[in-house]
Amino acid sequence: MTNREISNMDDVIDVRDIIARIETLEDEEQGACDADAPGVLACIRVELAQLQNLMDDMKGYGGDEQWRGDWYPITLIRDSHFVDAMKELCADIGDVPRDMPSYIAIDWEATADNLRADYSSVEFDGVTYWYR
Repeated sequence: MTNREISNMDDVIDVRDIIARIETLEDEEQGACDADAPGVLACIRVELAQLQNLMDDMKGYGGDEQWRGDWYPITLIRDSHFVDAMKELCADIGDVPRDMPSYIAIDWEATADNLRADYSSVEFDGVTYWYR
């Protein structure tokens, strides 16, 4: 897991990275309180609240990652990246051969729409992400 800021510009977000970032921010929040650094504390609290809200929105829907007594999905897929992610998924699970000739056309938008029925959505800083 990395400990970097989580951005709504990311095509794919790993929930374990969100968890690691929340835990780091909680430590930083305590340090800022101890150091009496109100400006730093305010920035930390804004980011922390945003990430905690994201996790709260996914709480109770199950998944493969357990954290603080709840289960969460591992992967969030940005709406604008969903078609490409479903294309990769179809290739990964063998539904579509990786070496398919280029003259064969697949309506990936329709395929992604069909697969979207298996996903739930969550908003993160004004951007829709999909998970299952």
